[in-house]
Amino acid sequence: MSTVDAGLRYSAEHEWVAADGDGAVRVGISAVAADALGDIVYVDLPEVGAVITAGETCGEVESTKSVSDLYAPVSGEITAVNAAASDDPALINSDPYGEGWLFTVAVTAEGPLLSAEEYAAANGGEL
Repeated sequence: MSTVDAGLRYSAEHEWVAADGDGAVRVGISAVAADALGDIVYVDLPEVGAVITAGETCGEVESTKSVSDLYAPVSGEITAVNAAASDDPALINSDPYGEGWLFTVAVTAEGPLLSAEEYAAANGGEL
């Protein structure tokens, strides 16, 4: 069973959100999603400076099994992308809540987010 990080909030589309404390958030995909995708071989991330809208696609993740869209869990401007995850997408599988983060956003609005408990209950993950 996949682990759900209790300190994060989640979108229904499997992205996690971690507040940095300065109005920005770090975004990644959950271990539940990474495990379901299998070996991730490519990630297409939004560019720094791009404006994303909660609920809309903002990139994609390609695995040996499929290609899946990334959905913005919040609205705002991209302030950083994780070049290490772009260069080595396997980081998303091996450390989805740490080194496998995807991008940071200066938030202007949040989309509907679930607590870790709600996300785990809906997706079969364990806290």
